[in-house]
Formats: sequence, structure tokens, C-alpha cells
Amino acid sequence: MTRWASFVVSNKRWVLSLAIVVVALSGVWGLGVFGKLSEGGFIDPGSEAAEVSSLVAGLGQPTPDIVAIYTAPEGKTIDDIAPDVAAVLDEFQTEYTVENVSSYWTANSAAKPFLVSTDGTKALATVTLGPDSGVTFANFGELPPKLVVPDVTSQFAGGSVVGVSFSTTLQSDLVRSEAIAIPITLILLIVIFGGVVAAAVPVFVGVLSVVSALAILRVLTTVTQVSSFSINVASLLGLGLAIDYGLFIVSRFREEMRAGAEPTDAAIRTVLTAGRTVVFSGLLLICAFAGMLVFPQPVVKSLGFGAMAAVASAAVLSLTAVPALLAILGQRINSLTWSRTASDRGEARAHKFWGGVVTRVMRKPGIVAAVIVAALLVLSAPILKVTLGEVDYTALPKDDPARVAVETLNTEFPTTGEGATVVLRGTDGQKPQGSPIADITRQAEAVDGIARVEFTGSADDFVVIQATFSEPSGGETEVESTSAAVSSLRQMTPPAGTELLVGGSRALVDDGNAAIAKWLPAMIAIMVISTLILLFLAFGSIVLPIKAVLMAGLSLGATFGVLTWVFQEGHGAELLGVTPAPLEATFVVLILAVVFGLSTDYEVFLMSRMVEARTSGASTEEAVIVGAQRTGRIVTAAALILIVVTGAFTISDLSIMRFLGLGMILALIVDATIIRMLLVPSLVKLMGEANWWAPAWMKRVHEKVGIGH
Repeated sequence: MTRWASFVVSNKRWVLSLAIVVVALSGVWGLGVFGKLSEGGFIDPGSEAAEVSSLVAGLGQPTPDIVAIYTAPEGKTIDDIAPDVAAVLDEFQTEYTVENVSSYWTANSAAKPFLVSTDGTKALATVTLGPDSGVTFANFGELPPKLVVPDVTSQFAGGSVVGVSFSTTLQSDLVRSEAIAIPITLILLIVIFGGVVAAAVPVFVGVLSVVSALAILRVLTTVTQVSSFSINVASLLGLGLAIDYGLFIVSRFREEMRAGAEPTDAAIRTVLTAGRTVVFSGLLLICAFAGMLVFPQPVVKSLGFGAMAAVASAAVLSLTAVPALLAILGQRINSLTWSRTASDRGEARAHKFWGGVVTRVMRKPGIVAAVIVAALLVLSAPILKVTLGEVDYTALPKDDPARVAVETLNTEFPTTGEGATVVLRGTDGQKPQGSPIADITRQAEAVDGIARVEFTGSADDFVVIQATFSEPSGGETEVESTSAAVSSLRQMTPPAGTELLVGGSRALVDDGNAAIAKWLPAMIAIMVISTLILLFLAFGSIVLPIKAVLMAGLSLGATFGVLTWVFQEGHGAELLGVTPAPLEATFVVLILAVVFGLSTDYEVFLMSRMVEARTSGASTEEAVIVGAQRTGRIVTAAALILIVVTGAFTISDLSIMRFLGLGMILALIVDATIIRMLLVPSLVKLMGEANWWAPAWMKRVHEKVGIGH
């Protein structure tokens, strides 16, 4: 670390110039990532339902990309508009390569009833694009307007339409949120630092981090599927963390300057202390997000990649561009301030305030710890009722055209075959015929929640039977009813010589959630074990890392308790404009990683200064006071800035992004104030000298790589 610090500072102008040029060039290239993102990836590719989807797709029964809903004008019937609809569909087929176009007007008598609304005023047409159509998510938005029939109300649903609506909303959210977050953050930093130049440095590295994260994501699109959600996660996390790291490093640099160090020495000392803390912080966060890579769903992996890209960008730039820029600025870091002593006065007030708070906490540490733990456990209680759901059209704004169209389909049209897909496959390679098909059909018809069962197709060694869901009864929700039906279908006894597989949209969701539940312990194990190892190395203690993990657990419990109470149980949901529903599994995993990472992140910031003080000979109480005084203002400011940056999620038009934003705000408030500045000092006081105990071999390792050395 010493060699790196000396190299960066000695070649400060080259390092800064190279960082800016590399980031700028990669950023221009990285903007191309927006045309290469995926809207899918939520299913477990190795699941039973995914296998069924693959088999059925081979029968030439693909899901339509666009479902057009045409409403007859006042005074006309749907038969009257048939020529106009036919003309538009014919024109569309001459312009685009399509695999299939069908409609109410061309369907056979068996299908017609399912393609007309219950009041007879609306009818459907479906479009399935060909594999060589040349249409991508980047230009898909051009298609629906070309299916509009003049003087006929036209609505458009379908998986691709909803997916594009998600992507478009996410891009507009990203631009809007950063346009709001960056100016507010700059103003906050000016107030915190008491000067424009010092405030501009973290914002500068934040912008560089966002740009570089986009380039990393584009690289990832060449080797794996990357979800459009990862862009927002990477951009806002990169911005927030880079600004936090910049805040931490600039504060330490100014502290060294106030102590009389020359700019070069101050920059080197900053890298060796605050820079080392940033290294451990970045590694902790990367390990937390690396746990997401164990899940089979591509969307979860891509969110993990996006978050890791953000952390890596923020950490690397904080260890290169920031110290190089500080070494160049020197005393000018305090320029453009309304008062030369503003920063010093602010630090003095912070030292007095946080020193006083911690001193009072340590007078009655047992009471403080008991009250806080009890309160956090109460907030965690709703977790006992949590259920997992999926991302669907209800996450879109209520007035979004795609959502309105899907709701029209669901409420005004009879079922179009939504149900479970049953595949009966011969174990001897032969297609089942006769009695085996009749047997499984009878069993399916007897399942609660199934309205009708019909044969829909076959291949060389299997047949496909569609089991359509009935309306929920007995107070069950639709999700509960359909999930129970899928489970019952899977428990049917396959006839001799056959294998039974059950798929369909509900089965895909259930299998995906089951995969989340299956791999969640592995993710938690990766996060906990890697965190313990890194914190052992950082602090040279066994007790402090264990305490940090337990504190992160309390923070997670309180956060998810409140999220369950609001987003699932619906308390205050109307204020956020969201529809109460089970928590979306993918974003539960993401928040788990983010909250755990940020929780241990703030632990590193606080404990690093305590360890430094302890290494210099301070007692346990003195080390706690010094740590709180030195980091109280910075940790609070860092949390406030992250709240502003991630709070931009809460103004998103997507309810799942509000879920993510509110979750991070709750976690930041709990971590940066209640846990870090109240609970941690009280527990450190209660544990006394035990805080610093470790075997001799760990002490020797810590002397080489630990933060305090």
C-alpha cells in the first residue's frame, strides 16, 4: 500500500490524466450498453417449468410478442372493423418478418370465444415476430404504432410490450434521478465541507464512477445476459459509493493538512489510512454482492455484476484519481469557501456533539443496548409473514399504456388458456398414446383450481395437455389458488412408462422463487464468512467482526420488517402509489446484499478509527470516543448523501424501484445513527477488553495488512 501511495502521488498529473481519459473513452463506448440489455432472466433455466417451456417452444407454439386489443367505435361492431384491421395487419406483415399473425377475425370457431371481450365490443389480434425480423428492444417501440387502426381504439399488451415499457421507464428514471441527486449532493457537500472545491472532488469521482460502471456492464453483455435493472443499480450505487469514498478520503486529507503535513505527505498518509479503509470497504461490498452469483436466474446474477461493477469503479477511482487530485490541489482544497475557519468549526462542533453522545451512551450501556435491540426486533416481526412474488405488469405506473392493456385483457376477456402446461413423456422414447393420456387427463380434471383440461399437441416422445385455472374460491388469492393447483398437478401419479412434467407461467414463478429459497443460505454463508475473514484481517480481533455481522443482521431484520409491513401488507402503500403484493424475490436478494454490505461498510469506517486509537495506546472507552468523534460527522454525512442518491429510486415510476429505494433509506437511517453511533458504542463498552482479543497468529497477520498499522 505504501508503494502504491507513493507512486500515485509522485505521478499525480499522469495518474489523474490517464484516469480521466480512460474513463471518458470507455464511457462513450459504454453508452452502447442500452441497446444490449435484457428484460427477462427471471426464471431458473434448470427448473422443471423451464424444461417444459423449452419442449413446448419446439412445437411451434411461441408466446406472441404483441397482443393488440381493438375496440369497435360507437355505433359499430367488431365485425364492422374487420376490413380495417385486416388492412393494418397485412401492411405490417409486408414491412416486418413475422412468424405468426392471428386474430379474432381469422380464428377457427373453437378459438373465437377466447378472442372477444365478454361485452362483445373488443377483439384481439396477436403478432409473433420471426427470429430474423431484425427487431430488438432498442427499436421495438416502433412496432405498436404501426398496428394502430385509424378511428379504432387500439391497445397493446404482450410480454415484449411490457418489457419495453419497463426498459423505457428505467432509462427515464435514471436520467431524472441523477439530474436530481447530483445537484442536491453537491449542495450538501458544500455545507459539510464549507467550501466548493472540497465538495466538488467527491462529485467529480462520482460522475467518473457512473461512466466507468456503464463500460464494465457493456463488457459483461458480451459474455452473459445483463438485465436493464442493473443499469440503475450500478449507476446510483456507483454514484453514491464514490461520493461516500471521496468524502471519507477528502476529510482525512484535510485532517492531515490541519495537523501540519505537506500536501504530498498528507496525500500519502491519506491513502495509507482512509485508502486502506476504502480497500476493505470495497472488498466487503464486492463479497456481499458476489453472493448473488450463486443463484441460477440470470437477472439476479446481472444485478450482482452491476453492483460489483459500481463498487469496483468507486474504489479504484478513489485510490487513483482522488489522491492524485488532492496532491495537485494541496492547500487549494480549502478554496472557494465563505469562511477559512468554517471547516474547522464544523469539525469542532461534530467532535463535541458525537463525543458527548457516546459518553452518555457508555454511562448506561446495558440499558441503551437492550432498548435498541428490543426496538429493532419489534420492527423485524412482520418478516414472519413474508411471502415471495414476481415482477409483473403491476409494477408499472397505473396509467402506463402497457399496464392498462394487460388489465383490459385480464378483466374483460375470458381466459385465453392461462394455466399449467402438463407434459407427459414416454420413458422409453415413445410418445404416450391412449389410456396414459386419458388417465392423466382424469387426474388433472380432479385437481382443485383446474377448470378444464385439453390436449394441445405432441412430439416424438411426449404429449402436451393444458390445464386451465379456475377462478379462486374460499377467500384464496389468485396466486395462492394457482400455486396450489400447480403443486397438486405435480403430485399426480404418472402412468407406467411415462414421466410427468408441469410448467406454465405460474410454475415458472414458483420454481424461480424455490430456487431463491434454495440458494439463499449459500449466499448468506458467502457474505458472512467473507465478511468475518476480511474484518478479522482489518481489525485484528475476533469479537469485533462477529459483532459487525450480528449488527448487520439486526439492520436487515428491521429493514425487511418495515418493507413487508408496507409493500406486502399494504400499510401506507397508497401513499407510495404501489399495489400491495408479495415481495419480489429478485429485489429481496438485492436489498439483502446491499443492506448487509452497507452495514458492515459503516462498521469499517467507525471501527477503523477505534482500532487506530487503540493501537496508539488509548483505552477502550477512549478509543470509542475517538472513533465516534472522528467518524460521526463523516458517517452521518455519507449516509445522508447515499439517502439522497438512492432516495431517487423512490420517485421512480416503477413500484419495485420504490421498494428498493425505501429499503435502502430505512437501512441507512438505522445503520448510520441507531446502530453505528448508539448500539455499537454501548456493546463495545460492555465487552471491554474482550473487543481486542485475538490469537497471536492473527495479531501477526494484522500487523502486516490491518487497518490500524
